[in-house]
Amino acid sequence: MIVRYGDQEVSCLVRQTAAVTGRIRIHVYPNGDVEIEAPANKQSNEIRAAAQRRARWIFQHRNAAISARQLATPREYVSGETHFYLGRRYKLLVYESSTKPSEVKLLRGKLEITVPVADRAAIKRRLNSWYSVRAAEYLNTRFSEVTERVSWLDRRPPLKLMRMKTQWGSCSPNGVIYLNPALVRAPRHCIEYVMVHELCHMVEHNHSRRFFDLLDAQLPGWQTTKRELDSLAELILAGND
Repeated sequence: MIVRYGDQEVSCLVRQTAAVTGRIRIHVYPNGDVEIEAPANKQSNEIRAAAQRRARWIFQHRNAAISARQLATPREYVSGETHFYLGRRYKLLVYESSTKPSEVKLLRGKLEITVPVADRAAIKRRLNSWYSVRAAEYLNTRFSEVTERVSWLDRRPPLKLMRMKTQWGSCSPNGVIYLNPALVRAPRHCIEYVMVHELCHMVEHNHSRRFFDLLDAQLPGWQTTKRELDSLAELILAGND
């Protein structure tokens, strides 16, 4: 579906399903993609009219997302640049050694990496491997802590880590929670927000009023955290491929 505003236009993905109830919802993702969620009984002209009424909002958020992406500096994997871990910036220090073991250390505000050959590909592989291990450890532990506080759960749902381009997490129809391992680069409270958001989908698989009531009750003030996470998306994900 095409939405226009002035001389701008964008192609939007429309997703209609019986799981979506209530009003039509529009999402603008950090990469600039636009998705429209609509109930299965909505006619295409109703969906188009609803999207067109919010055209100004769509393009404001889409243009901001695209601008943020353009400002995000691609990673060069050299000493001196910064990388995120749990919301903090760490200066990367690269050491080349054929005798010392290849390793990554987080030490006094620095991310120190030792590799046999200090080329970009080798540093990137070693650093991404370190992030994968840290993501598995931290996200699993934090997920267990968060699920203990959620009243509608009687057990910890299955958790899987999966790389995603436009989402921080998702909840499958059979109750499996998926988290983007890149979340380990985000602040702790942002990670908690994503976890609670997806756990709310175990009760409501859409963004209905009931879903937001659950989210409000479980995590008051989540809107501020969401805005913070959205603003960090491009910085956190730059070079995360």
